[in-house]
Amino acid sequence: MPLPFLTADRAFDEAADDVALPFDDRDRWRRPYRPGPWRVGAAALVLLLASYVLVAAVIIAVAGTLSGAAACMAVAGVVILCALRLLRMGVWVSARGLRRVGFLVTRTTPWERVMAVRTAQQPVRWLGLPRTVQGQALTLVTADRAPGDVPPLMTTHNADFLARTEAFDRAADVIEVWADEYRRV
Repeated sequence: MPLPFLTADRAFDEAADDVALPFDDRDRWRRPYRPGPWRVGAAALVLLLASYVLVAAVIIAVAGTLSGAAACMAVAGVVILCALRLLRMGVWVSARGLRRVGFLVTRTTPWERVMAVRTAQQPVRWLGLPRTVQGQALTLVTADRAPGDVPPLMTTHNADFLARTEAFDRAADVIEVWADEYRRV
């Protein structure tokens, strides 16, 4: 059942198919996939913890000890920053290179150093824990490092793609296409 009243630009639908989007900036860093439910759920739990710490800070401030309230506010700020960093983790691409954002470390590899980006069947860590299971990993092969020295960019069993193999395949394909397009330039 079509609902034409829900679209504001229904008269321009046919002409807009072949026009490039005005915000399609290739130099901007973008993640070619959405964060997975495990990552979003963990960040939501961390933000819930931050809300409890903020309520504790308000209670401590009302009770009269401002130094204790300031300490609780600082702890809540650190917890909120950790939740935001947890949501930012992943693989980002732009015309400048490929960026792997970890919790503490961000590494950027320019496209000139990238030899290949491949999907390989190998043992991978389950949710980043020491336990390994058989899965797929998107690996980065660079000119200056051995393939075994570089950790995988993403796996089928990390927080973004656990039980979402189709999403992993789409994201791996997109990153491989970006690598093929910008390596040759």
